Amino acid sequence: MTRIACVGIAVLDRIWYLNDLPKEGGKYVAGDYKEVGGGPAATAAVAAAKLGAEVDFIGRVGDDDTGNRLLAELQAYGVNTRYTRIVKGARSSQSAVLVDAAGERIIANYPSPDLPACADWMADIDFSQWDAVLADVRWHHGAKQAFTLARANGVTTVLDADVTPQDIAELVALSDHAAFSAPGLVRLTGVTDSPAALKQAKTLTNGHVYVTQGAQGCLWLENSRLRHLPAFHVDVVDTTGAGDVFHGALAVSLAQKTETAEAIRFASAVAALKCTRPGGRAGIPDCDQTRSFLSLYV
Repeated sequence: MTRIACVGIAVLDRIWYLNDLPKEGGKYVAGDYKEVGGGPAATAAVAAAKLGAEVDFIGRVGDDDTGNRLLAELQAYGVNTRYTRIVKGARSSQSAVLVDAAGERIIANYPSPDLPACADWMADIDFSQWDAVLADVRWHHGAKQAFTLARANGVTTVLDADVTPQDIAELVALSDHAAFSAPGLVRLTGVTDSPAALKQAKTLTNGHVYVTQGAQGCLWLENSRLRHLPAFHVDVVDTTGAGDVFHGALAVSLAQKTETAEAIRFASAVAALKCTRPGGRAGIPDCDQTRSFLSLYV
C-alpha cells in the first residue's frame, strides 16, 4: 500500500453559500451553511486516504471542541492522527469561507496563535516509513523539518506552495515537487506571467515545478520544456479545497512512480470531481470513480 504523510495545518471551515460574493460592506443572507474540516495538508490527507493510501496527518490542534472535531473527522476518513500534537489550553485554527453560485470563494483564515511553531519534536518520528511526504506552507517550521527528515531518508517531498506571508524559497529548495497555486507563484517570484514565473521558481530547486490555474488548467516544466494540461469541464458547485485535493492526489500518484504528465492528469481529475459537491471534502472521489471519469476523456 502507498504510504503518505501530510504535514501542515488543520482548520475548521465555516462555509456560507451566497448568490454573489460581497463587493462592499453590508448585510447578506446565506442560502446554506456548513461546518467542515479544512486546511491544506489535512484536506490533502483526506484525498490521499480516499484514493486508497495509508495516510498520517502531522500537525497541531488545540484541546478545544474544534480540535476534537477536526481529529474525529480525519479519523472518520481513515487518516491516522497518531503524530498530531494536541496543545493543552490552546485554541484550534478556523476559517470563514464565502462561496458564490458559481463555486468561487473567499477565505479568511485565522491561524491560532496558541499553537507553537516549533517542530523539533518531529525528530523522534521515523520518516523512512513513508513513500512521500507532502507539506503545506502554512506551518513553515513543520514543512522545513519534515522535508529535511524526509530527504535524509530518501523519501519524495511534495510542497503545496500556496500564498503565505513567509518567504518559502527554502521550502521550494527542499522539494522534489513544488506545486504552486497561481497566487503563490506570484508571491514567491514577483512575476505575473506564469511561464516566466515558473522558470524563475525552477532556479530555486533541482526538483519539478508546477502551477495550478483553476479553469485554465495546470502548467509545468518537463526537461526545461513548458507543458500544459487543460482543466476538465464539470458543473462546479464549490471550489473550496480543490487545490488541496489536487496536491493530495498528486502526492499519491508520484509516490506510485507515475509519470509526471499522467500524475497531473489524475490529480486534476480528482480535483475537478471534488468541485461538483459543496465543502472541501465531500466530493473527493476514490480511484474507481476517478478512472471512470478519465475514461470519458480518452
